Amino acid sequence: MEKENKNMLIEALETIEKEKDIPKAVLLEAIETALVAAVKNEYKKSDNVMVKIDPANGDVKVLSGYEVVEEVEDEAMQITPEEAAVRFPGKKLQLGDIAYTEVMPRNFGRIVASKAKQAIVQKIREEERKQLYDKYAGKEHEVVTGIVQRMNEKTVTLNLGKMDAVLIESEQIRGENFAINDRVKVYVLEVKDTSKGPKITVSRTHPDLVKRLFESEVSEVADGTVEIKSISREAGQRTKMAVYSHNPNVDPLGACVGINSSRVNAVVDELRGEKIDIISWSENPETLIKNALSPAKVVYVDVNEEEHSARVVVPDHQLCLAIGTGGQNARLAARLTGYKIDIKGESQVEGQ
Repeated sequence: MEKENKNMLIEALETIEKEKDIPKAVLLEAIETALVAAVKNEYKKSDNVMVKIDPANGDVKVLSGYEVVEEVEDEAMQITPEEAAVRFPGKKLQLGDIAYTEVMPRNFGRIVASKAKQAIVQKIREEERKQLYDKYAGKEHEVVTGIVQRMNEKTVTLNLGKMDAVLIESEQIRGENFAINDRVKVYVLEVKDTSKGPKITVSRTHPDLVKRLFESEVSEVADGTVEIKSISREAGQRTKMAVYSHNPNVDPLGACVGINSSRVNAVVDELRGEKIDIISWSENPETLIKNALSPAKVVYVDVNEEEHSARVVVPDHQLCLAIGTGGQNARLAARLTGYKIDIKGESQVEGQ
């Protein structure tokens, strides 16, 4: 390989290092690996071949190794101790040692040029894919903003910057419509590394989407002063969220609602009108269940800890409110608290 070309190779690698943020050493290693394969093919050797490229000037050395054995079975890879003493004078080689000698394959300049180019192109693709994966894998279980690129009957494709994400049908809010170029916040469910690059699956229905949105809107949630203890959600319709303050001077409900409801409304707007009930968390199951059935008023709660169930009595005129349309309020309260809840009106209890 001509000296000028060697310098050009190193200059090219240094340029790629700056522009692509791929270390020159990584590219050199890829080229060396490709050249080893080429030399093995040229010499019909299956092992004991090394290629070393000087990172400063691009000098290429091909080293072929010979194992010292008592009886030679493969002349391309083995030598006897007597032959070793002649070929490698000054080296005290013993049986089992491997001695390397520099060789120069036929048409090596052409081989280097061809294999180096292939190795560089392939390594750039691999490293760019790895960098993308590392970048987006770090966003798993976080909220990102995507721009709607394509839509069909079952999926929505969102551009996240350097990568697209897929919003599959089961992760879409029923009835939610998008337009091309809409900016949409989504929860990153999973980032998979594939041969074609990272595959990113996102969600608009996951309960943690609500949690992450509150973290971005409420500084007290972001810094851990206010903790979101539990969330239950029927995406697109209603969410119940139980919050707790680790600072007695901070009201968790007020922090999440914000002045003039500004904070909660920002989340509601992002979820396109989904209702959000924010309640106070309590370690006392009776209090927690009462709070969870808000906005309905509760007369009393009878908790069965062993069965993890609760019998709840509400005023008759509050029964429909406590149960909710289609049983939604009771269903969300049960998920939020982890208790099976049986709701009765006062008259129903008195008649028993």
